[in-house]
Amino acid sequence: VPKTKYHFATMNVAKSGYRVFSANSSAACTELAKKITERLGVELGKSVVFQESNRETRVDVKESVRGQTIFIIQTIPRDVNTAIMELLVMAYALKTSCAKNIIGVIPYFPYSKQCKMRKRGSIVCKLLASMLAKAGLTHIITMDLHQKEIQGFFSFPVDNLRASPFLIQYIQEEIPDYRNAIIVAKSPAAAKRAQSYAERLRLGLAVIHGEAQCSESDMADGRHSPPCVRNTTGHTGLELPLMMAKEKPPITVVGDVGGRIAIIVDDIIDDVGDFVAAAEILKERGAYKIYIMATHGLLSADAPRLIEESAIDEVVVTNTVPHEVQKLQCPKIKTVDVSMILAEAIRRIHNGESMAYLFRNITVDD
Repeated sequence: VPKTKYHFATMNVAKSGYRVFSANSSAACTELAKKITERLGVELGKSVVFQESNRETRVDVKESVRGQTIFIIQTIPRDVNTAIMELLVMAYALKTSCAKNIIGVIPYFPYSKQCKMRKRGSIVCKLLASMLAKAGLTHIITMDLHQKEIQGFFSFPVDNLRASPFLIQYIQEEIPDYRNAIIVAKSPAAAKRAQSYAERLRLGLAVIHGEAQCSESDMADGRHSPPCVRNTTGHTGLELPLMMAKEKPPITVVGDVGGRIAIIVDDIIDDVGDFVAAAEILKERGAYKIYIMATHGLLSADAPRLIEESAIDEVVVTNTVPHEVQKLQCPKIKTVDVSMILAEAIRRIHNGESMAYLFRNITVDD
């Protein structure tokens, strides 16, 4: 009988454990996973993720995960679709290996900009949420979703962590004379996030508004669609009110940036054209230094060169996305490490502790 009791006890210990795996095949992307596991004091799970000769994704899990809670860390490199397949295949491999819970740690959630309907497109972010659930994920830890409403696309819990405390700390410690700064929203849509930063730093707020910021809405409103040809012989249907064409205002900066340090805040910096244009406007209005603070530094195409040649003094991003190559091309790019909060989120979820501590002093608009 004692042997039987001892046997059940060991089984319970095994079931209560957790493992951390990396779902990425590139060395640059496993760096964040290594930082997280070092902070947790655990070893990275033994698995092999690779592309076969025909570009199919293959995952081999090299250890037993039966009855355990598994955390899959997936950072998104330039080849976003391969990264998604790696995550889906690994989640499914763990599900079919009888893992108890499968939690995705996806600091930058891909396709998050495609979270609303545009003409005859689709809401791809919702599709991806459904695919992840089908593959076996039971929970997601992410950071600064492009729109907070994306959480509603999922059929399981989503913890949307914030990078703002780390970026605010950087402003306070690394920007000399930050008290003479002003927080800038490069468009009215980014004003809420900028206001949240401004209130916590006790700084002023400026908003750039005008023609250069309206390109995205032009695509969405369908003004260039061909007009309907009215059929005079048949039913004319309902008479809709005449749609007034949008009048683009001239570019303006609402707020005084003269003789100040301008800090532009946003969640994603990818195509830097808008940021470079905003920096030029702020320089013209008298700002003597221009910083950009963003959570996800995608920095696609020739973004590093454009930043280097622009009026921007420094671009500060977190390590949610690997960008070492871009940093070599542009010394203005600086990195803030957020592995600490990701590791703490993993620890708290595993121990069944409240996540509220990670959201202290965080507003809804942040």
